[in-house]
Amino acid sequence: MTVGPLWRKLRSWIGESELLSRERMGKDSRFGVMAADTIPDRWVQTVCGYCSVGCGMYVGVKKGEAVAVKGDPKYPVNEGKLCPKGLSEHHTLRAPSRARAPILRGADGKPHPIGWDDALDLFLGRVRSLQSRYGSAAFAVLSTGQLVTEEFYALGKLVRLGMRVPDFDGNTTLCMASAVAGYKRSFGSDGPPGSYLDFETSDVILLVGANIYDNHPILTHRLAKNPKKTVIVVDPRASKTALLADLHLPIRPRSDLALFNGLAYILLREGWIDRRYVSEHVDGFDALREHLAAYPPERVSEITGLTPELIMRVARLYAEAKRPLIAWTMGVNHSDQGTETVNAINNLALLTGNVGKEGASPFSITGQCNAMGTREAGFTSSLPGYRAYDDPVSRNELARLWGIGPEELPAARGRAYPDIINAVIDGRVKGLWIIGTNPIASFPNLANTEDALSRLEFLVVQDGFYPTPTAERAHLFLPAAIWGEKEGTFTNSERRVGRVRAAVPPVAGCRTDFDIILDLARRAGWADRLFPGWTTPEDAFNEWARVSRGRLCDYSGMNYGRLDREGSIQWPCPDHDRPGDERLYSSGEFPTATGRAKLWCVDWAELPEEPRPEFPFILNTGRTVEHWHTRTKTREVEILETLSPEAWVEVNPRDAARLRIRDRQRITLRSQRGSVSGIPARITETVAPGQVFVPFHFFETNANALTLNTFDPLSREPNYKQCAVRIEPV
Repeated sequence: MTVGPLWRKLRSWIGESELLSRERMGKDSRFGVMAADTIPDRWVQTVCGYCSVGCGMYVGVKKGEAVAVKGDPKYPVNEGKLCPKGLSEHHTLRAPSRARAPILRGADGKPHPIGWDDALDLFLGRVRSLQSRYGSAAFAVLSTGQLVTEEFYALGKLVRLGMRVPDFDGNTTLCMASAVAGYKRSFGSDGPPGSYLDFETSDVILLVGANIYDNHPILTHRLAKNPKKTVIVVDPRASKTALLADLHLPIRPRSDLALFNGLAYILLREGWIDRRYVSEHVDGFDALREHLAAYPPERVSEITGLTPELIMRVARLYAEAKRPLIAWTMGVNHSDQGTETVNAINNLALLTGNVGKEGASPFSITGQCNAMGTREAGFTSSLPGYRAYDDPVSRNELARLWGIGPEELPAARGRAYPDIINAVIDGRVKGLWIIGTNPIASFPNLANTEDALSRLEFLVVQDGFYPTPTAERAHLFLPAAIWGEKEGTFTNSERRVGRVRAAVPPVAGCRTDFDIILDLARRAGWADRLFPGWTTPEDAFNEWARVSRGRLCDYSGMNYGRLDREGSIQWPCPDHDRPGDERLYSSGEFPTATGRAKLWCVDWAELPEEPRPEFPFILNTGRTVEHWHTRTKTREVEILETLSPEAWVEVNPRDAARLRIRDRQRITLRSQRGSVSGIPARITETVAPGQVFVPFHFFETNANALTLNTFDPLSREPNYKQCAVRIEPV
């Protein structure tokens, strides 16, 4: 269906957003300036610290305080526009819950402020004690996609080369691990092939599990600028993005893998593939053709709930498009088949030669502001520079660059996030350092997570806010600076590196994560070896740029001076005199042993937890435009909290009538693992009968009390999106 009026409504909203960012500063206290005497005396250019879109912005400062925000009209990502979170982001800097001193839980079980020297010495002493008693693997680290790249690069060196901790992961595993694993299997490396310009130049745009209207609003603006597009949304829920689509495919939950196999079946049957491209650049064609014989439209219709005619129509639209784009987010990744679904998407693009072309690529839209930077420069799913742990050549090269022996580098990844949690429960991990993330609210199966953290002998939480549900459980809490208080870089979904600048000093009592990392290294005697001569994040960036030289994620043509002049640069950028590349693999060459991409034979499987009489509904979780993750920041912003003060559950009218549930009635959702009580019902056709939807931001009514701890076996990403629940009227 075509819904032109909704696009006009969207354009109206975008216009209001632009107006707010440019003209209403000084008139509306909710968005920044409260009176004439607080009009900024200077503006600091930076990049937003919320999602992976990576919008350019200015922070207005008056007498040392951040008083306003406005979009950067010259920044290529957002052209001056910001979403509600970005427009009010400065309010987070001096929020009442900002942490202001290290805190130690005393023998009385109560939190007590302590000094930084005592806190860091205690930290190192407790870690050494645990490792001496139980081995180096007794301590593990969980980080975030909220740090600047320089901090994550430094943290990786500290943890893996200084502390010798084998198990180091981040909460990017909770959102992007399946996209990473899928890219590696299909193309040989992580790294999205496309760019945001593709949203404006593609003629057919297939959005899969991607509610960009709520989750990445500025990308919806980029889409609205495209006058010739056909938008197809694949989503069990009639999200805001689905309502904007020309065609909405309301598939059954987690049947997208079967849909893409079915589309590929039709392409092969009808001859709608680029045989020359496949012959020259792709391996695995014959095996895939045989495998897809099991996915004719009739079977795919039974799995997905879509008619064979509709499946055929979508296949034709994709095949006849000159520039088809497939973009996805958490609806694909948050699944125990996430990696294989990404491979099925990549198969479709490879069969038609639509990889690395303007307007045509498989494009993963990242979650956090610097999830890309952590993927490139960290020690989680790979060594820095997308180097494989088990590749001796890469390890020797990295050791040479750092002036260490290859034997000092880990030859294996170590445990991923869910396996670290499991290792706490079974007693192998005794201590945990959690940085900038809130697993009590964000990790699946709340009861299991609470059990794990309660077993730790030593839990350190490093965050900008206190208390949070996780920080309250810490033995030691370290207060960290946040966005707007520190220097560095973020890398967004289209591989664009932007400068993050400190608009104001850190809140009194806080330190930047970078300073905390360097101070720990100095106290432990590792600084000269790990961070020779470092004093600022720029030192880390310059070393990282050298380390990335010659790699797919090449930063070696960048430095702070160039970024300050040009505003942002996309990688790969190997030359100081040339711009970065907008897209990858346009030559048809891939970073694999053969130089060719690979088609994967992947099979759809049943849901990990099917509905049944005692739990007859399938739960879906997701985000809303006003809030970010666990609301650690956004609940401190009055206008955002006013717009969306509590969670809700969407229930189809037919289910509501059968259960005699009224709109806004308080209900309980219950699964085998736990319950959420007192949550208001929204009676709406946005969800199909037998399905319910809950936003996951609200730890007061924690959706993860319901979700199951089932994970993708390849990426280890959680299956947040489908579990069986029942509704109990209150």
